[in-house]
Amino acid sequence: MVCYVDSKLFSRLLMSAGIGLIIAAHPAAAGEIPPAPPSEAKATDESQAFSDLFESINRVISGFNAIVRGAIIDPLVDGYQAVTPQPLQEAVSNVVSNISEPVTAVSSLLQGDSENAATATKRFFINTTIRLGGTADPATDMGPEQRKEDLGQAFGANGVAPGPHLVLPIIGPTNFRDVTGDALTALVNPLPLAAKAASSGVNYSDNQDEIQFATEGALDPYIVERDSFEQNRRYKVENGVVPLTAFPELTEEDISK
Repeated sequence: MVCYVDSKLFSRLLMSAGIGLIIAAHPAAAGEIPPAPPSEAKATDESQAFSDLFESINRVISGFNAIVRGAIIDPLVDGYQAVTPQPLQEAVSNVVSNISEPVTAVSSLLQGDSENAATATKRFFINTTIRLGGTADPATDMGPEQRKEDLGQAFGANGVAPGPHLVLPIIGPTNFRDVTGDALTALVNPLPLAAKAASSGVNYSDNQDEIQFATEGALDPYIVERDSFEQNRRYKVENGVVPLTAFPELTEEDISK
């Protein structure tokens, strides 16, 4: 009986990871927007500019990915939600979120954010030790709130531009900077990247209807997907701090005109 339950749990973890690998980079499933701390923006407008040099190819791949989502991913998500109890879905989400904490700690240190690095380290040890493998999130109840960071965000915070926008087969929208960060992470340890994919799968499962509405109701779904992804990544790089627009100063003479 015990072995049967463990095998079911393992298969559901694999299903969640598999869903995430296909839609990990979808703008609406690519993780929650982090809270904005009261600090200055980390990067300038110029350093966050992206280009779409490969638009013609990206559009073809984006269309293919949309077909895959409709024919394969959405039925899998519906099946996952139907057969998996809500507590187990939450446990899966907590596990994959906990695995990302070491990446957050390292990425925060690369940005000089020792406070968030310490928070991520504390959260990882609390959730791993108190709840086996991080199946629950007691760390949040104790105070330390999660603010995820990755190497792509660390590069952006240090002035590296996103580079060309890319749409990868099956994986989805990304850019050169984030692909590089993910590749380096996978070289050191592929587990956090798998956790990122699984986490995206869980997020997609929770927001499936909203994601479908955003793209299906658009005149140009590709533009919506592209701009949503790049804006979301910029928001995360800057930790929610949007640079203020510089307006020209008006004199009394200008006002009276």
